[in-house]
Formats: sequence, structure tokens, C-alpha cells
Amino acid sequence: MRRWLAAVAAGATVALTLGGCGAPGGVDRNLTDDWPAPVAAQQFVPAAEVCHHTTQQVGYLTGYNPVACTESHRVETLFVGTLSGAGTERSTPPPAGSAGMRAAQAGCDKEVSKAVGADWRSGRLGLTVVLPSPLAWAGGARWYRCDVTELASIDDTSVGLRSGSLRGALTGPAQLAYRCFNPKLVKDDIDEMVPASCTSKHHAEFVGVWQAPDISYDEFNRATKRTHRACQTVIARYAKVPDDSQLDFRAGTIYYQPYEQEWKNGNRGVQCFLWISDRNLTRSMKSAGTKGLPVT
Repeated sequence: MRRWLAAVAAGATVALTLGGCGAPGGVDRNLTDDWPAPVAAQQFVPAAEVCHHTTQQVGYLTGYNPVACTESHRVETLFVGTLSGAGTERSTPPPAGSAGMRAAQAGCDKEVSKAVGADWRSGRLGLTVVLPSPLAWAGGARWYRCDVTELASIDDTSVGLRSGSLRGALTGPAQLAYRCFNPKLVKDDIDEMVPASCTSKHHAEFVGVWQAPDISYDEFNRATKRTHRACQTVIARYAKVPDDSQLDFRAGTIYYQPYEQEWKNGNRGVQCFLWISDRNLTRSMKSAGTKGLPVT
């Protein structure tokens, strides 16, 4: 197109010279400087605070059909960020476990927790980090999308339909927040955590999330005593009891860890529960002190 414009300009100048004519009114003899500058190409960036009928692992534009969150949906985009630094110079999107993916996970952990009002792992929420398609990445897209879903339970990660935003979903008397449970055991393993009212008989209670260190998944799985001890510290803080050797005689621990793929991508949040096996609880142990959680 630029070559074609230059040829027209040259022909017009010659014609004016041979005719011996002056420039008509409003013409400055410089025909090329009156063309508007070309508009810079705009890279597609998905919107935040919209919802979707289906989940996406990769942000293909052909599958992008957002709806209002007042409509029935399965997924909500609570935040869209921009990747920078390590990993963004590569020619393809960051793979699982890479610095770029871990940076996106950290950004989503922070922004989603802020949006829902507590650590997002404190309730029945799932978080998926969505990156641009390979074609969009090659074209310069560097966004990441934080998609959140409502899970059926802590043991069942299936996603159903819902309506309304998840913003503030873990604040106040939130229905999605983890509280009290009755564990179902098969031999020495937890088969299921059955939700229970904290004012009815129960044996376990969610106390918080421990951020595990940046170690390999295999090493984490070998260090079960360290995880147990870390969750004891979370219990002590939650129940307001001394964090000492007597904790072994106050409550046991149950914990849920991220899946291996989540771990590789930077999710280090371990969900901690206190567990009383030999007596029924009929109240929350939050701030219960030594009277509520005595040495037995």
C-alpha cells in the first residue's frame, strides 16, 4: 500500500509541473502528509468480572463467549493480569511448572483471595489460570486470566451451574466457606469430609491454610511430620491455645494438599483441620482457648 501511494504522489506532481499551474486553494503541493497515521493493531485482552458457560484451559478466542454473571454459568473471571519478566520472552506460552506459569498462579492467588474476601482455598472454590493460545502469544499477548468455579465439596471437584458473582463469597456467613465436618474413615485414611453444623455433633473443623515451602512435591510428601506440625501451629493460632508439645494431646490434624500439577504451578496452600476423635464437639473451636480445647 505504501508503494502505491508513493506512485500516485509522483504522477500528480509531474502533471502539475507540466501544466505550469499553481496549487489550487487548500492544496500545499505535499500530497503524502495529509494521510492519517495507521492505527496500531490492538491485541485482544479478555475482560474481568464476566462469566462463562464452560471452563477453558487455554484462552482460545473462538471459545470466548462471556455472559453476565446474573445468568446461569459455571465459571467467573475475577481478574485479568499481565505477565512480565522471566518467561515472557519465549515464543510459546509458559508451560506447566515454568517461571511464567508460577508468576500467573501467584497473581491469581493474590487477586482472587482479595476478591472473595479470604484465601480462596478456605471454601468450595476452584481456581484455574488461563493463558493465551499459542497463536495469540506469538502475536504478543501476555495476559493471564483468573477463572473461579464453585465446587461441589472439598472431596468432589465437579462444577455445577450457578448464578451471581463470587465476589465476597467467603465473607460473613458465607455458605461456601469451610467450617465443621464429620470425617468418614476407611482404616486410617479419610474417605470423605462430611459438612456439619458447628452447633451439632462433629469431630473436625477447618482452621486455615498453611503456605508450604518451595520444595519438590516428592519431598513434601515425605515430610508428613512437618506438615502435621505446621497445621498444629495453625490450630493454635485459630483456637488461641499454646503452640507447644501439649498440642498433641489437644487435637489431631487433617490436611488436604494441592494436586501435583497445582504444586508444580506454584500452589502451596495446604488446608488444615483440627480433629477430635474421642469426643463430640458442639461448637466452633475458634478462640475457644484451653477450656474449649483441653489437654486430654
